[in-house]
Amino acid sequence: MTDQTPQVRLERAKEASRATAALTSDDKERALEAIATALEQSAARIIEANARDIERGRAEGIGDSLIDRLRLDEKRVAALAAAVREVAELPDPVGRVVGGHRMPNGVALEQVRVPFGVVGAIYEARPNVTVDIAALALRSGNAVVLRGGSAARDSNTVLVEVMRDALAGAGITPEAIQTVDDFGRDGAKALMHGRGLIDVLVPRGSAGLIETVVTESTVPVIETGAGNVHIVLDESAPDDWARDIVVNAKVQRPSVCNAVETVLVLRQAAPRLIPSVASALQSEGVAIHGDDITAGLVSNVIPATEEDWATEYLSLDIAMKVVDTLDDALDHIRRYSTGHTESIVTTDSRNAERFLAEVDSAVVMANASTRFTDGGEFGFGAEVGISTQKLHTRGPMGLSELTSTKWLARGAGQTRG
Repeated sequence: MTDQTPQVRLERAKEASRATAALTSDDKERALEAIATALEQSAARIIEANARDIERGRAEGIGDSLIDRLRLDEKRVAALAAAVREVAELPDPVGRVVGGHRMPNGVALEQVRVPFGVVGAIYEARPNVTVDIAALALRSGNAVVLRGGSAARDSNTVLVEVMRDALAGAGITPEAIQTVDDFGRDGAKALMHGRGLIDVLVPRGSAGLIETVVTESTVPVIETGAGNVHIVLDESAPDDWARDIVVNAKVQRPSVCNAVETVLVLRQAAPRLIPSVASALQSEGVAIHGDDITAGLVSNVIPATEEDWATEYLSLDIAMKVVDTLDDALDHIRRYSTGHTESIVTTDSRNAERFLAEVDSAVVMANASTRFTDGGEFGFGAEVGISTQKLHTRGPMGLSELTSTKWLARGAGQTRG
């Protein structure tokens, strides 16, 4: 791709979006199968490019959590191809009837799903997002413009080339997948200011990146927030549930936004639960930042500060606090949560239902690991991101969330009096 300006890329994506909107469901399935096959066949080339990104990232000291997100190995490339195939098998949202009725004058109204047009994405050190968003955009009839950041520059360059070549080989315009990575910050600015060319922009990354995109964009933005995620353990929480859920939510992949960052333990449960949960966490290498009560029950606890309650660690660190009541836990969550995911561990159905009803986050759980907040786990095949806002969508974003609607009116000569 050797265009001289990002504007040209955006214009080509807009033109391509008319073609992608007209694709049949079979056309889109064929395109995605071609992409999945191409990813598998190009695995060695992708991994080689990714190794250059990782080497550069380590030299620049970008941190272990970003290195983990950046990494592509054979298993992860295979998972990318599998996710593309899963997206291809999902029901096509385009043309789905959302609602409708017949007006008193006989005009038939029908509300149907339609593609947005051009989806833009700005993200950091996540080459998997390059494939996930492209696949979801194509399946929902959209074109896509990607800005993946300098950390994954080589990986994203190869991934975009592989996907564009696959589309061309399937007889579908490769202009439906664009990147503005090679324009650096000018590419990001073009996306944020591409009014009339970019129909919706999705940022994924650090709180700073998201804030910049939200505040500087002149195009509609779906905000995907940071994940200061909480788990509450009440007096009825079974020991094994509390231990297993907290450890899974922290340790399975600590560098992602659905990993738990703060555990709140009700006072009556603290002597029973904190020692076992903390011991299990520490055996996995987790550093506990705790209040005075936690420190009195467990050794090697780092004294927690006010900053800890507001921190998304994205690492093997966790904050732990004892609260008197469920009301206090809810107050803490309201103050510090980023609105991503919260969970309670309890066998008290009243506490569970109250927690589910009163916590105002995109995903609220009872007796389950927060790691389940994920488009793939929710059955979406992949996700564009996890929206923490309330318009136009909330939670993991799949195919339907990349569509809008329009009204179709069918009459027989009616006029309005």
